[in-house]
Amino acid sequence: MQDYSQSAIEAASHAEVAYCKFITPNDAGITGGHQYGYHLHRDAWKLMFSESGVKGANKDKEVTIRWQDDFETASRFIYYGEKTRNEYRLTRVAKGVPFNGDGSVGNLLVLCKQAENYYRAYVLETEDEIDNFLNFFGIPPTDANGLISKLAAAPGPGDMQTLMQQYVQGLPDGFPTGEEVAVAARDIYARVSGMTDSQMVTDPDTVVMNWVNTEYSLFKEIEKARYGEKYLNAPFASVDSLVEAANTILNRRKSRAGKSLENHLGRIFEANGLPFSEQKATEGHKKPDFIMPGIEQYHDAGYDAEKLVFLASKTTCKDRWRQVLNEAGRTPQKHLFTLQQGISTNQLDEMKDESLTLVVPEAHLGTFPASNRDDIMTLKQFIAHAKQTVL
Repeated sequence: MQDYSQSAIEAASHAEVAYCKFITPNDAGITGGHQYGYHLHRDAWKLMFSESGVKGANKDKEVTIRWQDDFETASRFIYYGEKTRNEYRLTRVAKGVPFNGDGSVGNLLVLCKQAENYYRAYVLETEDEIDNFLNFFGIPPTDANGLISKLAAAPGPGDMQTLMQQYVQGLPDGFPTGEEVAVAARDIYARVSGMTDSQMVTDPDTVVMNWVNTEYSLFKEIEKARYGEKYLNAPFASVDSLVEAANTILNRRKSRAGKSLENHLGRIFEANGLPFSEQKATEGHKKPDFIMPGIEQYHDAGYDAEKLVFLASKTTCKDRWRQVLNEAGRTPQKHLFTLQQGISTNQLDEMKDESLTLVVPEAHLGTFPASNRDDIMTLKQFIAHAKQTVL
């Protein structure tokens, strides 16, 4: 399968306006509703029109879209404003686009305005493509629905921005560790929001998403401070040095994201009184993210395997969910927490057949096919299940 992430990055970087979103069951036409086409965020009207839609009237615009640098469709942006509707959609794409339907759920749609009536579009299907795109622009997977210029800038609110800048100013040279950034992000969020530890028990789903988003913003502030002077305000000696710097930045973004999510989950489990071991070796030097109640019980052959819980964590999991199936062989049921928005029915059925339960933030449940939602846990439901199993 061809990797379109670099083409999408280039197109979005040079577009008049660029937009991205995860494709939902509604977009893919598998919900049984009467709506048609890709639903686009209301704040993204600049992608489509010179002025925002006005309630009480519909309006549309005929455009040509070049997909995957391969073929074109005569498509339409439309604003529905009559009666109770107030939404934007991209329509007239189904016949020409081969990645519609159930298999497209969870893919990342990227739309780039090149001229008034001409667009380039990409559908990123693999985790590597999606991660490459989001990491390049510094967009958290929890927030990938909107104009890329806004998502990539995404500063925190006033008080939060001030606290972030103060934190960065107090740092020594170099980059703090991923754990240090995660801890700082949680502290800053708590100071701004007034969040208490009890919220990690009553609403862990919202808490983990807010922490992730805060950390993305904080990390950008650190990057700005560290790279602004070193890279942006001075010319590069060669193309090789430019590429090396770019790779350093992107690799640091990638390595931070996964460990960050694991770190936040561990803090929530502690607040909920859940015992666990993190990244401890099981069979064949595998190191599962979380074993509950602990690695000692896991290696105790006399300990009931039905009282063990295994949880992996991945920011996205369209392809890599199979990697966790051979981790923690003693646990009969696998669990995987992800920030992924939407996965196809076929893949969710495969997960169920492989005794893998997906765990997602409650706010993301609606991005999954309705027929599969009963098989998916929220984080709060997983914590309740884990407590009942191991305590």
